[in-house]
Amino acid sequence: MPDFFVDPNIAKAKTLHTSFYTSAEVFEQCREKIFAPSWQFIGHEGLVKENGDVYPFTLLPGYLDEPLLVTKNNAGQINLLSNVCTHRGNLVADKPCHLNSLKCRYHGRKFDLDGHFLSMPEFKEVADFPAKNDDLHQLDLFKWGQFLFTSLDPKYSSELFFRDMMQRVSWLPLDDFKFAPELSREFNVKANWALYCENYLEGFHIPFVHAGLNAVIDFGEYATELFFPYSSLQLGLAKSDEDCFDLPKDSPDYGKNVAAYYFWVFPNMMFNFYPWGLSVNVVEPVTVGECTVKFYAYLWDESKLNRGAGSGLDKVEMEDEEIVENVQRGVRSRFYKHGRYSVTREQGTYHFHRILAEFMNNTP
Repeated sequence: MPDFFVDPNIAKAKTLHTSFYTSAEVFEQCREKIFAPSWQFIGHEGLVKENGDVYPFTLLPGYLDEPLLVTKNNAGQINLLSNVCTHRGNLVADKPCHLNSLKCRYHGRKFDLDGHFLSMPEFKEVADFPAKNDDLHQLDLFKWGQFLFTSLDPKYSSELFFRDMMQRVSWLPLDDFKFAPELSREFNVKANWALYCENYLEGFHIPFVHAGLNAVIDFGEYATELFFPYSSLQLGLAKSDEDCFDLPKDSPDYGKNVAAYYFWVFPNMMFNFYPWGLSVNVVEPVTVGECTVKFYAYLWDESKLNRGAGSGLDKVEMEDEEIVENVQRGVRSRFYKHGRYSVTREQGTYHFHRILAEFMNNTP
């Protein structure tokens, strides 16, 4: 299997070898090399509104497939815990509920809402019990406003992933954004997760694929900013000042007709800010040639829905899916192994490939 290398000079570089998108072995390696140490989106604080609320979920179902729990204790503190009982591995909670403590239904082991062991029937004779590892494992939890993230193996600080995005839109009242399940979506895409991400990371295809979006966005002024080490921004500027952000004077973008901020955070998260609110897109690997894309919508100003760059998102998604599914078929060709990058239009995809190569070449 070839090493994954991307030349540090974009003008000389070739894209990743196609085995990244077609090899089942590489797909399995990505689980521990890329997804376990990176940060993943959980949801918003509203998952546990009241003290005593418990919310079980699976992080990247079928891939990382890690059973976890979000809890809010009696002091109002949010905790992120393993949902696996430390006795025999049963799931502690199987549905959202309201509790004073956690109790495993298998043999009655109890934990408080911080995950600390409380009691266990028929264990008086057990030596050196309880020990620290009888508590539920507590995971790192990163909060940005109301949004929650975690890493299963946090080798990298959350700051390296989120700092630049947080600074750029620090003026937005994120706590006022309301989750809108009626606007949220889930799509199954017959393409490798990375192909979906790299399509997102360049606006090069907009005039060719997205006629509706191209009518709104000023493609000549479309700009990509690389945030190092693990994020980037595509700044969507409009052809007029209609349906744009009303930016404060302390924004670095003040005076521009910003129709959309398209932030990407490695490896699989997109944060699309529009005047109406936010769409958080999470790309979840399923198989080497398939992924699930989940759109979580958070509404800020309903009066601006279905206007400007933030309108017609379902149509844009269908157009993107058709392209990346064709690419997935194409990269299996015996006649294609690498491509080249547009120096002016594909900096985001190049940046992504450089990070992928870095993570893949690191020893776990």
